[in-house]
Amino acid sequence: MSVLITAASTAKAYQVKGTIQAEEIVLGDYEELPEVMIKAGKMIKLPNPKSAAYIHEMLALCLDKNITAIYPLRNIEMDLLKEAQLLYDEYGININYTADGL
Repeated sequence: MSVLITAASTAKAYQVKGTIQAEEIVLGDYEELPEVMIKAGKMIKLPNPKSAAYIHEMLALCLDKNITAIYPLRNIEMDLLKEAQLLYDEYGININYTADGL
């Protein structure tokens, strides 16, 4: 089971990562990431929240990568995932919100 932390290009992602106990922690971002980190499997490219299909693209990514918890750090991601909370709950994916988004 994996945990996804968004906003991988920010220091906040690494702060959150340091507080989580999980088998595998995946960092991802929809903004530009170093290609070397993506190729090495250290980070993943996430769907853009401006996409009309963001909720479903993110759900498909979580199911494909066996992600059971998400820590969305950007406000736009938090807002969209809050709207889809019930859908994600049905698939056993927990969405954990931080008090201060980016």
